[in-house]
Formats: sequence, C-alpha cells, structure tokens
Amino acid sequence: MTLTIITLLPSLQNTNGDAENAAVLAKRAGWAGLDARVVAVESRDDLPGHVDAIVIGSGTDAALDVARTRLLDLHDDLRRWGTEGVPILAVGTGWELLSWGIELPDGTGIEGLGILPGRAVPHPAGRITGDLVVAERRSKQLLVGFENHARAYVGAEGSPLGRVRAGEGNALGSGQEGVVMGEVIGTHLHGPVLAKNPHLADRLLTTMAERAGARYTPGEQTRIVDAYAESARLAHLAAAGVESASAATASTGN
Repeated sequence: MTLTIITLLPSLQNTNGDAENAAVLAKRAGWAGLDARVVAVESRDDLPGHVDAIVIGSGTDAALDVARTRLLDLHDDLRRWGTEGVPILAVGTGWELLSWGIELPDGTGIEGLGILPGRAVPHPAGRITGDLVVAERRSKQLLVGFENHARAYVGAEGSPLGRVRAGEGNALGSGQEGVVMGEVIGTHLHGPVLAKNPHLADRLLTTMAERAGARYTPGEQTRIVDAYAESARLAHLAAAGVESASAATASTGN
C-alpha cells in the first residue's frame, strides 16, 4: 500500500511554500513506516488512479482566473473526495477558490467551486499581514502561522477552524479563523502550516491511514523533528504575545 498525496497546481499555488504541506505529510508517513508519494497535479490528466489526501496552496491574485479554470476540470473530483472524507487542506487563495466566490475591489467577482461555505470579500483596511495564532476548535490546541491576505472571509461562522488568539484570521471582528467541513480545511495559516503544527499533520495522517486500512503511529524521527518544531512554536507564540499551555503549566508549578 502506498499513500498518494496530490498537490494541486503547484506551479500557480505555491507563493508561500504551502504546496509543501504535501511533502510534510509524505515525510511523516515515511518516518512512521508507511509508503507515501507526492504527485503534482497541474491538470486533470495528471490525476493518479487513487488519492489519499489533497493539498492546495496559495497563489497570487493575477493567477486566480487561470487557477480557477484548471480547478473547474477537477470540480467533480474535489466534491467526491470531500464527500468521501478524503482530507483536503486548502490555504490562502487555494481556499478562496474552493469557496462560494471571491469579491474583488473593482466590484467584479470570481465564482468559486462551492466546496466550502463562505466567500472572500475585500478587507476595508487592505492587506493583513503578521503572526496568526488560533485555538483550534476540535483539538483545543494552538495553531501558529503567518497570515498574508487582502480579503476577509464571511459566511462560514458556524464552522471555523478555530478562535483567533492573535492576528486577524477571517477578520471583520469575527474572532474566527478558517473553515472546516468534514475533512476539508480552509485556512489563512501559512508556514507551511503542517510543518509548524505537527499535531494537525498527524491528525490528517491518521485519517488517511484509517481510510486505507492501515495505522499511523509517529516514528522516532518524527519525535526528534517535532522537538525543533515545538521550539519554533514557542518562539512564535512569544512573539505574538500568546502564552502556550506548556508555559502556563510551568508558571503555575503544575
């Protein structure tokens, strides 16, 4: 058995290195003793026969029309994968393209694929950049990353990835970040998010393995790498002015 992870449109959707979330999944799977491969899919002709997870990164606004056209050819596949519970991680404009649509400052819009609820709208203050810390709704753990987006996200208040602890997230006073529907995740967290937040990567891998009739148990190399990731996370949290759970425990002596 080989787990197949596809990275969608990496030539267009990898501005912040987020297409490399696919490589994070494959590497961690390998450390756990599971065979895994990453397949770059630029068009439907590139699709492998079986898919265990999908990653789509963020691109520039100049590439939105081209990216949408290519994704339209994959619309039925994306909807089927989402319905079947195949993990899909979409970041930045990759997420926006899977939404109901994108509103642009000149009043025009780009229709999304409708895989995720909500839509992207211009933010009154312009571009939002900076550290982003989110208390994930499902696990209650903190997610860290960097946000860089010119649009807010509305219409998905009932299904966020989590609550914002630092930064803007979906913005416009919502206090929320991202959107989740089943195993489909949309987020502003750049990083790549799975490298900075190993627990989220492991959750996706657990789902992938279970669907394939296997079991995911993090390997020894994973624990070594995660120690470096935790140091980086603590530095990120300190820079954002957010106290981590481990720091809070140490300060209370518990």
